[in-house]
Amino acid sequence: MTDRTAAVTRETAETDIEVTLDIDGDGDTTVDTGIGFFDHMLDSFGTHGLFDLTVACDGDLEIDDHHTVEDVGITLGDAFAAALGDKRGISRFADRTVPMDEAAADIVVDISGRPYFAFDGEFSQDSVGEMTSYMARHFLRSLATNAGLTLHASVRGENAHHEIEALFKGLARALDDATRIDDRRADAPSTKGEL
Repeated sequence: MTDRTAAVTRETAETDIEVTLDIDGDGDTTVDTGIGFFDHMLDSFGTHGLFDLTVACDGDLEIDDHHTVEDVGITLGDAFAAALGDKRGISRFADRTVPMDEAAADIVVDISGRPYFAFDGEFSQDSVGEMTSYMARHFLRSLATNAGLTLHASVRGENAHHEIEALFKGLARALDDATRIDDRRADAPSTKGEL
């Protein structure tokens, strides 16, 4: 199997980000975005997807969390796109339902090269720690757009911490499934021959 890794940087007037990703890792993570709860979610994402992941972000948190969360989503999406390359042999489709106590999240993903994002659900609280709950949804959109995913996500529950964590864990498990190599397939999984 080819090496499915990427190192991506993104520098703007709002954020300075470095991301490394190994899709075929062991779930080792090192994350520092300056937003404790977001760090926890990214750590959970790497752990449950078995992705080796480092994220370092210096963002304009004196304003709010928006640019940091959005730009990390963009950069991580770019890293997935780069690491997957021509997508030969991947399973491509996956779905996962992940519970966390009273909350549950449903994730359906297609590594299609055609970005699309749909979301259903509301967060029970406006924020968790220093992260605005809505930004979890925005992170998913940013990642999907830049990774070239069709991503449908939904969540229900009574506690925003649990709702957001279920989404991140569900995405991790679905992407782990969808990025797996199917030894029966030599080409990209598409009737077009490419994704």
